[in-house]
Amino acid sequence: MQAWLDSLLALLALPQYGLSTVFIAAFVSATLLPVGSEPVLFGLLKLNPEMFWPAILVATIGNTLGGAVDWWMGYGAHKVADKYSHSKHHLRVLTWLERLGPKACLLAWLPIVGDPLCAVAGWLQLPFWRCLFYMSIGKFARYVTMTVALLYIWPNN
Repeated sequence: MQAWLDSLLALLALPQYGLSTVFIAAFVSATLLPVGSEPVLFGLLKLNPEMFWPAILVATIGNTLGGAVDWWMGYGAHKVADKYSHSKHHLRVLTWLERLGPKACLLAWLPIVGDPLCAVAGWLQLPFWRCLFYMSIGKFARYVTMTVALLYIWPNN
């Protein structure tokens, strides 16, 4: 069993598969599912350090597209129901997001609140392309920062 697992991991770490694995992990982690893509990105870069920028870009694209799915889910949810529209907290957050507009999507990289933030941006029907632009900036900055920090903490031996 261990040999099979080792060969699978070695296969997934190959550049031609590694980038697709990073893309899928980044995409899924941007949805409301609790999955982290940073370990996948870090693992690929530990095995293939020369792929730093391509891997960062693929992770950013995958994570941004996942954020776009969140936006569309929020947009669709707005069409279906407005269940919590009367709570004070809900109204305060919505007012803050409406005031900030698409720039609020710069915070899409944050754990726990970032993915729902993209959905709420869709719910509020904030401009899709501007939201996507700000999401990509925030997500790119997160991947660069996290990856550089992890590579600094655990350098090649």
